[in-house]
Amino acid sequence: MSDIELFQRFALAAAIGALVGVERHWQERDEAAGQRTAGLRTFTLVGMLGGAAGLLELALATGGGNHGLVIAGLFLGLTAAMTVFKLREAVAEQNFSVTSLVAAMLTFAMGALAILGDMRIAAAGGVTLTAVLASREALHGLMRKVTWPELRSAIVLLVMTVIVLPLVPAQPIGPFGGISPSRIWLLAILLAGISYLGYLAARVFGATHGALIAGAIGGLLSSTATTVTNARQSISETATPASATLLAAATLAAGAVAHVRTAGLAVLLVPALAPTVIPALAAAALVMALAALLVGRTTSQGGSRTKDVNPFDLSQILQTALLLGACGFAARAASAWFGEKGLFIASALSALADVDATTVAVGSMVPSGLATATAATAILIGASANTLAKTAYAVILGSRRFGLVVAGGSLGAVAAGSVAYWMAG
Repeated sequence: MSDIELFQRFALAAAIGALVGVERHWQERDEAAGQRTAGLRTFTLVGMLGGAAGLLELALATGGGNHGLVIAGLFLGLTAAMTVFKLREAVAEQNFSVTSLVAAMLTFAMGALAILGDMRIAAAGGVTLTAVLASREALHGLMRKVTWPELRSAIVLLVMTVIVLPLVPAQPIGPFGGISPSRIWLLAILLAGISYLGYLAARVFGATHGALIAGAIGGLLSSTATTVTNARQSISETATPASATLLAAATLAAGAVAHVRTAGLAVLLVPALAPTVIPALAAAALVMALAALLVGRTTSQGGSRTKDVNPFDLSQILQTALLLGACGFAARAASAWFGEKGLFIASALSALADVDATTVAVGSMVPSGLATATAATAILIGASANTLAKTAYAVILGSRRFGLVVAGGSLGAVAAGSVAYWMAG
């Protein structure tokens, strides 16, 4: 390591301390001289202390000394001194907070890391530390507003994603590609995430705007999962007719975005499909988007508001994931039975659970000799079948109002897409 690089690393250690010190100093800027616990100068020195410890470790390692003793000793000494100081301050001022103590420990650690480790990680750590310290009021305000169902659901979603998902077997079970337990579990995470996203959007942006925004984002992820999730919520104990209508508007918004996504995927795979695919899918998306806006605006004018509900019910999420997984398995089995001669039927069946799979499969067959017109027709059949399948899910799983609104917008979209396809042909 050159001398210039050592200077750069030590300067970064001091800069990290100064950055944290600015935030700590600003928090106590109104304190009189001598009353401030630790500010710009103190934390700059703590960062430099961590950097100096790292430099001493490098020197000792070069000379064959025991690596780590200097950093450990200085870290323990700093922690002990700061702890005694904070205890005396807490007794004198009746202010029981260890934030500055932990911040000093982390500043020392980031300073040492700037010397011995990756400078980018050290810099990112210093910025993150400062951001967390500066977010005190926002974080405290969030904890005052968050409810227990919201916190519990967030924890459950994190456990499902971080802990359980890596443990679920990925190997498919059964014929025709089988059913993958990890894919089913991932689908359950997606369903729960969409439900939670919709809940948060409604709280942040209001019932109407939040529902439409959440629906549009859900359409980017999975319009089928969004439809099923909203249908389940429309029959929950706390659902109202107005909330069911807003959920239907969100579902139509998801469908509109899904049509645009399908068109983009198809054209990306086979640009020659654009003249046939884009007009039909654009017409369907336009009808769904207009229906979503009209339904959402009408509900907003009625002055109804959705009630706060539990972000998601885990048992219902798992049941729905298993249902969609079974539909996907049935579609793959039917596709295997029909083979290439039944491409249109296979496309329709495959799209019952996921239109993207149909689009990718058909698009990949064009370079192998499949006619462009045939591929475009198969993709549009898949998109229509997926829309009709989501309509069925809405009618069967959702409330009567939810099912009627979704069915009206979806059937109108299929009709508009069919007319546009006929005119383009």
